[in-house]
Amino acid sequence: MGIFGKLFGGGKKVSKETIETRGFHMPDLKIPVDEKFTIYFKKNGGKFLYCEDDHEVTQALTNIISENNWQNFLFFTMDERLPGKFRSNNITFTDKRADSDIFFTTCEHLVAQDGSILVCSNQIREKKLSELPSNLIVLATTSQLVDSISEALKTIKDRYKGNIPNNITTLKHFESTPENKNDFLSYGSASKNVYLLLLEDY
Repeated sequence: MGIFGKLFGGGKKVSKETIETRGFHMPDLKIPVDEKFTIYFKKNGGKFLYCEDDHEVTQALTNIISENNWQNFLFFTMDERLPGKFRSNNITFTDKRADSDIFFTTCEHLVAQDGSILVCSNQIREKKLSELPSNLIVLATTSQLVDSISEALKTIKDRYKGNIPNNITTLKHFESTPENKNDFLSYGSASKNVYLLLLEDY
């Protein structure tokens, strides 16, 4: 099966229709956190690519570039690790937002509760989500999956004791709805074309 057709395996399967038709504030269904994130993230409109190793990450990134004809585009990033990691992909990186319509980043957590991606100043510095390019490629690992926003915030607090990053926000990337319009963590958000490269690291 190709990279683009892969999803998480294992665990008891729950009908997609069942979880998608439930209200946001209804009691949560007891399904694996990876499956729950996948369902909500795709429902939000994100493009999800599961990768078993670094080779598959490289291949998936190559496919994304080819699919969108981004071969000659600059990739904007604020994560100093990414240019070194993907130098062999013939990607030219820039740290200037004005030079690029593609933002390549890591994240802090993937939140299963609503299929959102949690980032902070480590990834976006002081920028609002609306100031980022409309095309986003996010590199994450399966160990970054958490069930809820509160769990994600607790983990960040424990990890960065004494030096908690600021500008913590979630990328949900769907249009404003009555449920999310007052969500302070999504302040400044705008609809984005999001690709998630999810690397298995358990």
